[in-house]
Amino acid sequence: MPEIAFVNDVFMPLSEARVSVEDRGFQFGDGIYELLRVYAGVPFHLSDHLGRLEQSAQAIGIPLPYTRDRWAAMIAEAVSRSGFADAKVYIQVTRGVAPRDHIPAGPMAPTVVVTVRAMVPPAAGLYAAGADVVTVPDLRWARCNIKSVGLLANVLAKQQARDAGAVEALFVRDGYVLEGATSNVMTVRKRCLVTPPEGPLLLPGVTRRVVLGLAQAAGVTVKEQPVAEDELHASEEVFLTGTTIEVLPVARVNGRPIGAGAPGPVTKLLMARFREARG
Repeated sequence: MPEIAFVNDVFMPLSEARVSVEDRGFQFGDGIYELLRVYAGVPFHLSDHLGRLEQSAQAIGIPLPYTRDRWAAMIAEAVSRSGFADAKVYIQVTRGVAPRDHIPAGPMAPTVVVTVRAMVPPAAGLYAAGADVVTVPDLRWARCNIKSVGLLANVLAKQQARDAGAVEALFVRDGYVLEGATSNVMTVRKRCLVTPPEGPLLLPGVTRRVVLGLAQAAGVTVKEQPVAEDELHASEEVFLTGTTIEVLPVARVNGRPIGAGAPGPVTKLLMARFREARG
């Protein structure tokens, strides 16, 4: 089954996809993106992902070239062409191609790239035993709620986590935990789920929103409020949410066990509820 790309209205094998070296996404990181999951051939919460894509585009002034119906039809065709029942779909939109200058040289056509690859989920052992994470200083810009392609700080944080034998890095700014390099973070104490609130310093995750709704439906108290780093270590449970990881329990932060050092009851409950919700 082929990995598929869609570049500016043309489908092709991913290996053949190309964009100009003068694309502003390459030159300046002047673009946005989305990542969504496909389960059994069906995109998960596609409308939410397209809504966030629209918000990011509006925030940096890129006119999206397609309606939601057109996006949905194109993604469905790309997934069908790939033949992957379980897949991950990246959407990337840049301001377009122009001679290199910080100020865009007048109106230009946005560059659209969509790719479809088979989804290989994280190892099952991570969910059974829990993952290791580390904390790192937050060196990112002040508009983390825009899903920008400028991800250098996230790349460096993931490398730091890997070098420490961990799977994720949690950004800490002014003593408060915000989110992971590629995930949102949630804590549990006395069956109360606490997660940092939405705002400019973290991405409003689609999986995050789904999990908060599942928690409330299951009778778990939910609070969106700042989480200090010392509160993270004092929590009975910590878990991560994200498109590719779903609900991932955390066993240790900076080598220190969280609770019993294994997935806790609320985390297990939400792992099961999420799997039911996505089919």
